[in-house]
Amino acid sequence: MACLVETTSLYQAIWRGFRCRCPNCGKGHLFGKYLKVADHCEECGEDFHHHRADDFPAYLVILVVGHVIVPVVLAVETAYSPPYWLHFLIWLPLIVVSTLGLLQPTKGAIVGLQWQTGMHGFEAAKRRRLEQLAITTSGTSAPA
Repeated sequence: MACLVETTSLYQAIWRGFRCRCPNCGKGHLFGKYLKVADHCEECGEDFHHHRADDFPAYLVILVVGHVIVPVVLAVETAYSPPYWLHFLIWLPLIVVSTLGLLQPTKGAIVGLQWQTGMHGFEAAKRRRLEQLAITTSGTSAPA
């Protein structure tokens, strides 16, 4: 199992999570299934089983999609007044596709945030990273 010595910034960890990659190495897959976070990274071995993203990614997706779609729906209604069946035909697929498209990356970003900040079960991993960085920067080696 390879461990990274350099620190991973908060932005970098969130971006790696958003791309559905391991926030530690950026190479391994973060998800085993669509919304099921893998137990660990297959590249570096970082554990993910203790994450607690819960409903926060869904709330963020609803917030983003709602703030993007609703003004457009209102603008189209005001400008063209299409029949309701046409609204349904246009907006329902757009809402479903955008929601499903954003849900996994948003959950990955939340897991990356939790990983980098040491939230929930990630405290031990963050402590190990900081200790390894301190050992590397001081020039001493870890005891065998």
